[in-house]
Amino acid sequence: MTGHRREEPYPSNGELVQRFPGEPITHDNAAHYRGRLRKQLLVNRCDDCAIWHAPPKPVCPECWSANVTATPVTGNGEIFMNVFLHQGPPAPGVDYSTPYPVVTVELEEQVGLRFTATVADADNDDIRIGQAVRLDWRERNGAPMPVFVLAGAGA
Repeated sequence: MTGHRREEPYPSNGELVQRFPGEPITHDNAAHYRGRLRKQLLVNRCDDCAIWHAPPKPVCPECWSANVTATPVTGNGEIFMNVFLHQGPPAPGVDYSTPYPVVTVELEEQVGLRFTATVADADNDDIRIGQAVRLDWRERNGAPMPVFVLAGAGA
């Protein structure tokens, strides 16, 4: 051993688990949660074939390269799918007395690249498939959470 100590990224994995209680922090997605602390949405991109892929995996599903990097995305896109939850597990900031919107957004970086979150600051009647959205952030349990807000006129 040469005396070199591998520096662990800040915050440490243990601190990530504390900052995001109940979230499934793994080796494959820890960088993504570190990005959230900087209010940066990261998605894996292959350094060899340039294909984006989510959820985070250690190998590119297109070319099988292990050269994947958690890379920032704009968070702009269109609602691909939506659902309104009338009930579910208790979660801070979630009130099921009004159906809670969950959307899957196709991100502008690549056809087929999708991310699932909620829509904030919108009436449920205004949340439609094909609606343009942009990334925003809300605090939950003291940690940033990615959400989408409707984009365009009147939003």
